[in-house]
Amino acid sequence: MLSRYFLPFLLLLTPNILVIFLCATVHSHSVDNNEREEDGAYRPRDHDHYNDVEHNVEFDHEAIIGSVKEAEEFDRLSPEESRQRLQKLLYRMDLNGDQFISRPELKKWILNSFINLSKEEAEERMSEADENRDGIVTWQEYVRDTFGVDGDDLDATDDADAGMMLQEKTMWQAADIDGNGVLNFEEFSVFTNPEEHPQMHALLVNQTLRERDANNDSVLDFGEYVGDRGVQQDKEWVLSERDKFEHELDSNRDGVLDAAEVHRWVIPDNGEIADDEVEHLFAAADDDHDGALSFAEVLRHHDVFVGSEADYDHDHDRFDDEL
Repeated sequence: MLSRYFLPFLLLLTPNILVIFLCATVHSHSVDNNEREEDGAYRPRDHDHYNDVEHNVEFDHEAIIGSVKEAEEFDRLSPEESRQRLQKLLYRMDLNGDQFISRPELKKWILNSFINLSKEEAEERMSEADENRDGIVTWQEYVRDTFGVDGDDLDATDDADAGMMLQEKTMWQAADIDGNGVLNFEEFSVFTNPEEHPQMHALLVNQTLRERDANNDSVLDFGEYVGDRGVQQDKEWVLSERDKFEHELDSNRDGVLDAAEVHRWVIPDNGEIADDEVEHLFAAADDDHDGALSFAEVLRHHDVFVGSEADYDHDHDRFDDEL
């Protein structure tokens, strides 16, 4: 994917060209969400919504538009065009036709956007892995694209890749609903985003337990939860993880994580993420604080919900000022 080659390419550019290139990529949408956190949990969709420096508006835009590619198109629209296209979305979002967007209506829309984004991610990955463009992906095609080896040649991979390959083969077989050894698009979507599909959740939880449950008691104590991550870490890190383990993950306070608690740790809750996004958008746009977003309020704050050329120009100028 482009991000793998982006930085080396920049280093080849002259300083003046480098400034222009960076300005052109201020709005950097991503179609690849299938990553893991350092602790092994699947990265939630809002993982980069906020960071230590700024608020990432791209998450808000994609949550409304439901497509990375279309969000990029909005970035190139004039403010007037952006508002016009947003208004068309509002009529579809407004399920009861009262020209107000309620919290339940907005949440339902955002959850559907997550489904569409997941589909788009799968389409992107499938276009890379499906070498002969026949609409299905074989295990051999996937392994060549992902690991750079043929078949199950574990000897040609390092230990980390070999372990990952074995794990992904198990997920491949679980996603292969018709059992024919290859994945069509629907099956490939399940395989590439297993955390988005409930039929895969038990497998993900069991994989986590197998990897970490050293004493085979079917639960994880703090040492098993931390695992090898704690070897090179300082006391402050350990105390932080202990606090997370005891007060966020161990909901029944019995000192260990059972399968249900591992599920809540490893698999992001899109419902909770959507609830947080609803509250964020309401805080930004519900000017009269009546608990509903009128079309006028949403369109007045169109830059919060979707991008436009004006937002890009603003970021462009800000970047130039910082230089």
